[in-house]
Amino acid sequence: MNEFPTAMWPLADLPAASMLQPVRPIARLFSPAPKRMRQLELPSLPLALDQRTTAGLDVTWARHQDEVREAQRLRHSVFAVEMGARLIAPVPGHDIDHYDDFCDHLLVRDRTSGALIGTYRLLTPAQAERAGGLYADAQFDLTPLARLRPRMVELSRSCIHAAHRRGNVILALWGALGQFMKRNDLDVMVATASMPMVHNGVVGGDAAASIWRQLASNHLAPPEDRVHPRLQLPIEQLDDGLDVDPPALIKGYLRPGGKVLGPPDWDPDINTADVPMMLRLFDMQPRYRRHFLGW
Repeated sequence: MNEFPTAMWPLADLPAASMLQPVRPIARLFSPAPKRMRQLELPSLPLALDQRTTAGLDVTWARHQDEVREAQRLRHSVFAVEMGARLIAPVPGHDIDHYDDFCDHLLVRDRTSGALIGTYRLLTPAQAERAGGLYADAQFDLTPLARLRPRMVELSRSCIHAAHRRGNVILALWGALGQFMKRNDLDVMVATASMPMVHNGVVGGDAAASIWRQLASNHLAPPEDRVHPRLQLPIEQLDDGLDVDPPALIKGYLRPGGKVLGPPDWDPDINTADVPMMLRLFDMQPRYRRHFLGW
């Protein structure tokens, strides 16, 4: 049978067990992969996206280690420098973890400067088996999603440079994701989206708790799809009444029809709060299906 490669690029200079965060014990909760697996099909480069929404942008897949390093530096600048996460990585100034070796990394560049301004990484069902599970398995009990895993792609470590958080960058990322999923017969996206732990220069969880209150009021998934954090952000001890907008990427999941799967996980070691999200392609609003999928 056709096999996915063990990793899309060599990262041999990093310790194989290096992790961005301390590893939490997890069970093998995922369903067995289908007996037959097709070779992963990436779109040609550059991606053929709607030029009206990607003007001035180049959207590509990382093909070598230097491009992965760029994505890791951008992630570090957003998560550590901007959001206050305490990251542990073998290369200073980079956000690196075990899953990078198994993911496909999507890149958005400013066409004029060539600078990397946005990135996502994608973990397919077969690669999740090779990685030992999903990134989110360490944060959430995903048992309710077991029936969906054979056709589910996980998005993680998504971020956009602060100077470029405009709709066209998010649309470019989503258009590429739609192409990827169509080509590989995947119809469910899951992700953990980071929420700020810094508000007005003060490190704490009030901003994240306030965002969770808004999400829980209007965007919760049906009970059968809800998951539970392994270490929940202590919302009841926080001020959830702040007037804080959800991050642009969370809004990006919600607008097409995405749902929140449960309360946020808290990692005190790196001081981040992540909320679980899911979007099924057939649940997308019609205008988004037409735009991203051509349906």
